[in-house]
Amino acid sequence: MIKLHDKYFKPFISGKQIDEALQRLADEIAEDVGDEIPVFVGILNGSFMVVSDFVKKYPKPCEVTFIKLASYEGVKSSEDIQRLIGLTQDLTGRTVIVLEDIIDTGNTLNEVYRIFKNEQVKSLKIATLFHKPEAYKKDFKLHYVGIEIPNKFIVGYGLDYDGLGRNLPEVYQIKETQYMTNLVLFGPPGAGKGTQANFLKEKYNLVHISTGDVFRYNIKNETALGMLAKSYMDKGELVPDQVTIDMLEAEVEKNTDAKGFIFDGFPRTHAQADALDKLMDSKDSQINAMIALEVDDEILVERLLSRGKTSGRPDDADESIIRNRIKEYYDKTAILKDYYSAQDKYFGVDGVGSIEDITKRLSGVIDKL
Repeated sequence: MIKLHDKYFKPFISGKQIDEALQRLADEIAEDVGDEIPVFVGILNGSFMVVSDFVKKYPKPCEVTFIKLASYEGVKSSEDIQRLIGLTQDLTGRTVIVLEDIIDTGNTLNEVYRIFKNEQVKSLKIATLFHKPEAYKKDFKLHYVGIEIPNKFIVGYGLDYDGLGRNLPEVYQIKETQYMTNLVLFGPPGAGKGTQANFLKEKYNLVHISTGDVFRYNIKNETALGMLAKSYMDKGELVPDQVTIDMLEAEVEKNTDAKGFIFDGFPRTHAQADALDKLMDSKDSQINAMIALEVDDEILVERLLSRGKTSGRPDDADESIIRNRIKEYYDKTAILKDYYSAQDKYFGVDGVGSIEDITKRLSGVIDKL
């Protein structure tokens, strides 16, 4: 996620995808043009990166020139384009290929065709790296298209937002909802995860979603998802991931104005982590971090045995059960640690000390996200 001026943008098209699309365009155009030497025309300011990288991939001799949109000198809307400037080369009888960074409404093409109408070129073709078919309003043929994209605002790779972002080597899509902080909070039994979740949700105004609480609510209130989950549980079967994710999505939908979420008890598997990522992406958001409280096993055993004296929970009173619960925790979270580490989103936090000290350490991680 990046911020330009007052807007947030999320990763959309990688540098590798751009490179592959440009290679396809170069190969396709070279095959069509044959032995002719084409003139590639870039339209500034946006197309400078496209043209630069494209001509490096073009396998045959070619010429390159640039023209500039007069609207870039102060006109705000592409509807107000008045002229193109900078065309000084004699193009009579030449094959001209306009290289665009992006074509959305197609308004720029009106001026392109007007300019070249009187140039007596042999042929005029249009190539664009990005194309928004939903926004395209013109009948001009687009001869070469690299990547079709949705009709959403993008920046990067020559495209800007109010002057910023042209230098980014990848493309980012505008995040249309407010910025959210979404955390996956983990900790072994006795680490104090529940206590810290309560502090964090108050401090950062987040919604705490506990999988256990969500299951109990849905089953108790006999919701459709609750009854479906119960049907599996009654047979001793695992509840399918999709049922769980549907429950979580319902909780997210209840809190559309939330500044973010703390997910507690989910995900537990690689598949569930993938499902949660897809859920967040559908809400135009993402998981920012997996934060795990780290506590030595012997301290955990001591804490739980002490808690067992007052909690009345049998699994807090038996040391062998406690150690097995701790082992199960590490077995399950090892997969998730690798999953989020691969995204540079895993953060281990020392869970030993006073409640205030631990909260401070957790806040130090969150404040840097």
